[in-house]
Amino acid sequence: MTNVIRRKIDRARLPLADGAPGADRGWRLALARAARDAIGLDLEVRRLTVTRASLAELLDIAPERALVALLDGPQAGLGILMLAPPVTAALIEMQTVGRLSSQPPAPREPTRIDAAMVASVIDRALAGLDETLSEEADLIWAGGFRYASFLEDVRPLALLLEEEVYRVLMADVAMGDGNREGQVILILPAAGRGERPAGNTDGIDNEAPLFTTALTAQVLQVDCRLDALVGRLTLPIRQIMALQPGDLLDLPLAALDAISLETLDGRRIARARLGQNRGMRACKVQEADTTRCAAPAPRHSPSPVRDMDIRAAG
Repeated sequence: MTNVIRRKIDRARLPLADGAPGADRGWRLALARAARDAIGLDLEVRRLTVTRASLAELLDIAPERALVALLDGPQAGLGILMLAPPVTAALIEMQTVGRLSSQPPAPREPTRIDAAMVASVIDRALAGLDETLSEEADLIWAGGFRYASFLEDVRPLALLLEEEVYRVLMADVAMGDGNREGQVILILPAAGRGERPAGNTDGIDNEAPLFTTALTAQVLQVDCRLDALVGRLTLPIRQIMALQPGDLLDLPLAALDAISLETLDGRRIARARLGQNRGMRACKVQEADTTRCAAPAPRHSPSPVRDMDIRAAG
């Protein structure tokens, strides 16, 4: 029953997807895989933003000396892919020398030969984006684009592109051992002109049932708080009252790879590992508690006079 409800909610939300997580995750994976599989270059997307811009704003986005590739898309739609000089240089080096030099070459103006050498990597990345979005709504606007030609600068864009809103996927990438950094900027029309995702039929997805829409609204408004419990410590109340800034409390058996995810009533639902995700603290679930539906086990109730539980929760 839960899976049925989840599928109905996903179908109702599908046409509303707007740049993430579909295009965000898909473009990260597609870029990294294309660089690795096509030319053996290790490429990591360290940061990616999805924004909107007008045609006039696009002319100010291009990095200095960027390689500007014109993309051909569905229904005569045009897109743009911009590679900052460090990215272009890394792609060329891997194809000519087979490795990245310790010192990056001096920035220079890109040429048509450069564009011809990176065109296959661009097409491979765009094809990979199509594959990752095959069942997601972002395929309508982000799918179906391929390399068309090379532009010597951004000025012709004002004449080539239509006066409409564009989606800008700006990726900060690191290459090799991380000593090469640059930007890859993908610009596509915001209006969807491509194919609908696989399995998205008009009869179901264009007009979601009213009860599904109402259920979605109710479910998404529900909050659920979880405590990430690192350790639990019991102290005499006199020691607690005497705590001062700078005092250290030893947590017995506390481990960053054995975090307990618990509900407000103390019910443990999973074990997790503490880490980071995009610069924020995060917990990666390692093992779900199969007994989480059962009543929580009774806890030791400390004396209200002698001791008190202290938790390190995040």
